[in-house]
Amino acid sequence: MGLRSRYLCALLLVIVTIVGSISSITYFRAHQEVNSVLRILSDNEGEMPARMIPNQPQLFSQPHFTRESLYQYRYFSATLNRQNKRMAIQDDHILSVTPGEIQKLTQRVLKRQRTQGRIFYKQTVYAYRVKNNGGKINVVFLDESLMLTKAREVTYLGIFLGTISLLLYTVVLVLFSNSAIRPIIQAEKRQKEFITNAGHELKTPLSVISANTEMQELLNGENDLTKSTKEQVGRLTKLINYFVSLARLQEQPQMTLSVIDASQITNQVADNFKNVILQDGKHFKKSVTSDLAVRANEHYFYELVSILLDNANKYCDPHGDVFLNLKLGKRKKNVILSVTNSFVDGKNVDYNRFFERFYREDKARTVSKKKSGYGIGLSMAQSIVKSFGGQIKASYSNGKISFIVTIKRQIKNK
Repeated sequence: MGLRSRYLCALLLVIVTIVGSISSITYFRAHQEVNSVLRILSDNEGEMPARMIPNQPQLFSQPHFTRESLYQYRYFSATLNRQNKRMAIQDDHILSVTPGEIQKLTQRVLKRQRTQGRIFYKQTVYAYRVKNNGGKINVVFLDESLMLTKAREVTYLGIFLGTISLLLYTVVLVLFSNSAIRPIIQAEKRQKEFITNAGHELKTPLSVISANTEMQELLNGENDLTKSTKEQVGRLTKLINYFVSLARLQEQPQMTLSVIDASQITNQVADNFKNVILQDGKHFKKSVTSDLAVRANEHYFYELVSILLDNANKYCDPHGDVFLNLKLGKRKKNVILSVTNSFVDGKNVDYNRFFERFYREDKARTVSKKKSGYGIGLSMAQSIVKSFGGQIKASYSNGKISFIVTIKRQIKNK
């Protein structure tokens, strides 16, 4: 997702939150107003109070009424005795409902045996309230269209203004974002180009140093000085290759992906690393389910498995275990690649930070100075997995650390 898309999504989220909150509060206040008016009418047997309603402290959610303000509402009521024989109907404040219809509505409400609720009649919703007054039953009906219409108008106005704001912001963003973002994009591009160019330039003197060291060994034999020089040349060459690979990976966000045989590639990498791990005095096991396919780049998937196995071998405890596993997820929709190694002293290590570039944790990096890493491999692995649309995480349990990759499964074309 591009930078503009993130800004638009953020603004849309803000607008939806504001409009949704205003609409919810407006509808809540409208229903509170309906209930309050019904309560006032019910307490006065369906009539307006004879005197002005005394001013009382009002909560935020409760509307404030005066005797005059009550005349804006449309309502009617019926008062019956215990045998449901009509005694009186009050319809002075309604024109669309006849006394006969009021009697039918009252009987419908009484059959429900509920003290309050809503009833639909002639495309109008009436809120009602039933109250027992001694030997009488008073039923008050209130047309709530006025209050709900106001709430709907506020909602529509909020949606309209929110849409206009989003469109205006989009226009402004398109017109002015290029000039604002261009320096950042250019700086990032120059940085990547510098890494790539510097990597290529550094390889030449390293090749010369390596050749001179080998010549010196031919003339004078190998010694600690030449051996150390070759080791440092190898380390620096590997570091440069990491830099160049990471820069190239970031330079092509639209990586060419295809359906590849993950099982075959994983087996190939595992076979290449097996002897290296065994020569370091560690135990290696693998479990690879056959014919598992994912949508990825073949070269970078190979690189991903290599990074994880190299990392596991590098930080595995002496004479510890390295285990590689490729299998289907529980629902058989994902392919799970996990690489686990023994790491007894890893209880208090923040494994999530391992994916930060150049991150170094003393407890995790003291296995061997000779094989210490650069803090780039796992960051590169995370970038590769994201390019595949997958996820990678680290977990620690029972003295073992695992790096788990989840990628959506694909069906191979036969």
